[in-house]
Amino acid sequence: ATAAATAATPAASTQGHQRSRVGLGTTTAAAAEQQARSAHALGDVNFFPSTYKLPGEYHLFLETLRSKPGSTWIVKPVGSAQGKGIFLLTKLSQLAELKKDTRWDSRSAMLQTPDAEEEEQRPPEYIVQSYISNPLLIGGKKFDLRLYVLVTSYTPLKCWLYRQGFARFSNAFFSMSKETLSNNVIHLTNVAVQKTADGYDKSKGCKWLFTQLKKYLLTEYGEEAVTRMLAQIDNVFVQSLMAVQPVMIADKHCFEVYGFDIMLDVDLNPWLIEVNASPSLTADTPDDYRLKYGLLDDTFTIVDLEGRLTGKETRVGGYDLLWNDGPVCKPGLNTFEDATARQKRPNSNLGGNMTGREAAVQSTLRAAVVKPA
Repeated sequence: ATAAATAATPAASTQGHQRSRVGLGTTTAAAAEQQARSAHALGDVNFFPSTYKLPGEYHLFLETLRSKPGSTWIVKPVGSAQGKGIFLLTKLSQLAELKKDTRWDSRSAMLQTPDAEEEEQRPPEYIVQSYISNPLLIGGKKFDLRLYVLVTSYTPLKCWLYRQGFARFSNAFFSMSKETLSNNVIHLTNVAVQKTADGYDKSKGCKWLFTQLKKYLLTEYGEEAVTRMLAQIDNVFVQSLMAVQPVMIADKHCFEVYGFDIMLDVDLNPWLIEVNASPSLTADTPDDYRLKYGLLDDTFTIVDLEGRLTGKETRVGGYDLLWNDGPVCKPGLNTFEDATARQKRPNSNLGGNMTGREAAVQSTLRAAVVKPA
């Protein structure tokens, strides 16, 4: 489920004991519902699996389940984390335990009178999502991607894409057989789940850096296929943020780093699984530590509490400006090109070179014009 939040850059106006403020988020439940409805409302969205929110959309889900016998769905408790309470569903009887909660039947009345006391009596909510049953496998094992986007403004939309991310792998070979559907080690890539698997090596973890994954994919599938995949992932970022843009509070003193969870299918098509407004910054390995340290360092450089940037930068450390009230093209291109030609070369470098990240930051700061007081 998604917890979305407002964002903007605190600039030189911040005085005295300076503090940074992350976004003012909606509740996880409300944001999850908003993402599901808004994503489909865009019309040209083909990266978001069919999603329902229970118990509110139980009857809609029931109709879909009956129309697709044998389909597999993943059920996630709203507000949970680390894979807790998640299970796969293939038949309606698996919801019987949840339906025993009598509060499901009284939900309509509670929605009409959302007082504080009645809020506490609301039934637990769940997100039910069509399960990606044909994921891309490496070595026979499932994986998903965690990628980072920094939003510094929603009105207008301005977002930065971090070049580095990681792939989280399962420790077990993937299978869709009925006997394995209850095995979360096979189907969930959360590190908290994988740590419980037999043979888990804490020193190595179960992750690849995205740069490693990109090299593997280039070797296996070629540049054309991988370039197409990366462009589709960029589209996931922008359209997802545009979907929630109308409901976000435009506070210029806020920003937000989102952790996008994306899965690739066997045809290298990306599927948005969820968006996290508070992505974990816990490091499991030295590579993980370097990634997240750099992410935080570059985030605060862009937030620019000291007012050292010009506002015209398109790269800061490991971040590239992806969208600034419109697509951003790579620096140095012919500015007289038509819009179509420019969009073919967006300022996106996902999986790009991270060497010299700190030097790039220092170069940016040296070149920036100091803003007048």
